[in-house]
Amino acid sequence: MTAHRTTGRLATSTEPRAHRARRDTAAEDDRIARGLVQGDERCLDAAYQRWGRLVHTLAARALGDHREAEDVTQQVFVAAWRGRANFRPDRGTLPAWLTGITRRKIADALTARTRRTELTAALGAALEHTGDSHEGPERIIDRLVVTEELARLPRVQRDVLELAYFADLTQTQIADRTGMPLGTVKSHARRGLQRMRHSLAPAATGG
Repeated sequence: MTAHRTTGRLATSTEPRAHRARRDTAAEDDRIARGLVQGDERCLDAAYQRWGRLVHTLAARALGDHREAEDVTQQVFVAAWRGRANFRPDRGTLPAWLTGITRRKIADALTARTRRTELTAALGAALEHTGDSHEGPERIIDRLVVTEELARLPRVQRDVLELAYFADLTQTQIADRTGMPLGTVKSHARRGLQRMRHSLAPAATGG
């Protein structure tokens, strides 16, 4: 009887602790969500610490590329910060909202991958028919090399340089088209070019 009563007391005392833990977690999630909406950068960091792995896992499974998944993860939290005014904590949870953004960014990444593949195929076809092209073979090869190096860049840098190189847009026009601040466009362009120069340097020197 004593053992039975003791076991009962243990079970009774353990159950409230579990409930309290769940309530504490829910309260913390709600605090992070509301702080994010209010523009608290500490809450953005807390959201990344809590759900960054979830976002990365979803992206990695869909894309099959951990580097692209890292890029998508960064984009998701940047998008969440920029679009925080659109999130309504009373209508849904923050992880569910982040998951929705993740799905959209994955779709964007897959679309961009298809576009790069089609572009590479088109340039390859042009290389096979240089006699009918206004561009010389050297120029076409340059385009192929640039396309290959662009594919290695983080997505934002890649998109900016693709718009500059293939669409022949100025940085101001790129800012207008993408909605990014001009300074951000310039920063992505500069970093992307630096990475490409570093990658191409050994080939240029015969190394």
